[in-house]
Amino acid sequence: MTTLPRPTTTLTADDARRIALRAQGFLGAPDRRAGVRGVLRHLGAVQLDTISVLARSHELIPYARLGAVGRRTVEAAYWKTPAQGTSAAPHAFEYWSHAACILPVEEWPHFAFRRRAYRDRPHWNHQLPDGVYDQVIKQLRTEGPLTATELGGAKRTSDWWDWSGTKVAVERALMYGEVVCVERRGWKRVYDLAERAIPDALLHDELDDTECVRRLVRLAGEALGVGTRADIADYHRLKGEQVEAVIADSGLVPVEVAGWSKPAWADPAALAAPPRGRHRTTLLSPFDSLVWERARTERIFGFTHRLEAYVPKQKRVHGYFAMPVLAGGRLVGRVDPAREGRTLVARQVTLNGAKAVPAVAQALVEAATWVDCTDVRVERVDAPELREPLARELAVLLG
Repeated sequence: MTTLPRPTTTLTADDARRIALRAQGFLGAPDRRAGVRGVLRHLGAVQLDTISVLARSHELIPYARLGAVGRRTVEAAYWKTPAQGTSAAPHAFEYWSHAACILPVEEWPHFAFRRRAYRDRPHWNHQLPDGVYDQVIKQLRTEGPLTATELGGAKRTSDWWDWSGTKVAVERALMYGEVVCVERRGWKRVYDLAERAIPDALLHDELDDTECVRRLVRLAGEALGVGTRADIADYHRLKGEQVEAVIADSGLVPVEVAGWSKPAWADPAALAAPPRGRHRTTLLSPFDSLVWERARTERIFGFTHRLEAYVPKQKRVHGYFAMPVLAGGRLVGRVDPAREGRTLVARQVTLNGAKAVPAVAQALVEAATWVDCTDVRVERVDAPELREPLARELAVLLG
């Protein structure tokens, strides 16, 4: 049995909540000079997902922290594809972290452990015809960045899972680290050779597994502020035993959090200064790293969060893409949004009491403005007596 180190300090549950909010960029003045790239580096990973209601999730992440940053600005900040004849490198790459994520390009060396694991793993899902892998690499080398369609086809049939040999090959090359996704174009991955897309100083797999995992544990601890081993493991989808092996020398410090049943670890920098400043009021993507881990979200915010997009419609409680509403450092409700022309439609609004009404109205109007909507329409409110107060707040804000 592992002997746990003595906690260096004891935090209240509110301390832990505020530390987590600041670490995730929701408490205190946002670093607008660093912008979207600063958000990416600060979080260490921004999850991608196919669902687009207000916007895609990787756009919602910086919006939630910085406010109405332009959507083209977001894409340009993540992906800086080299122009023809230049040697400019992208600021980010896409790889498997918490899920499919945009990652800061400087973290490429620290995913060597995962690339090695993929190379050693048998691939039972898709057969790869002889010669196709080499042909894909040759084509990318000759023609430059290409989508799977441009390489020769992404699918054999209309079924999403029925990949062509070309798609199987390029995705395998992506996992191995020979190919990099350097951009999303119309939601299609744009692939390029790692040797061309990753700066020379970073293009190596020299770090051993322990060094890679130690770095990711430290980054997760910094991005979370404070968390249990399970919280930290979940951030980059590490195994519990991987975290266990390195956490003592990761630079994180053991702490005790009142009301938490498991030992916790914190970023020492997060403990050095009390978390103060202005709270963001915003809609959150269900894929926001603040609410990635359901047990953590319940422990910190007393809020049960579940994406219902893949739940049968008749069984949904809060809606297809219910977005938690953050205000005053609390999760105060949910909004399931849609868009009809220039109207933001709140198909379903769930409110944690009357006090949540002004914050939810503010979050709705800000989001509407961001996506160029001029009106907000509310269809259903879980508490009928709050429907009229919400309508009044919206009318005032919309002018």
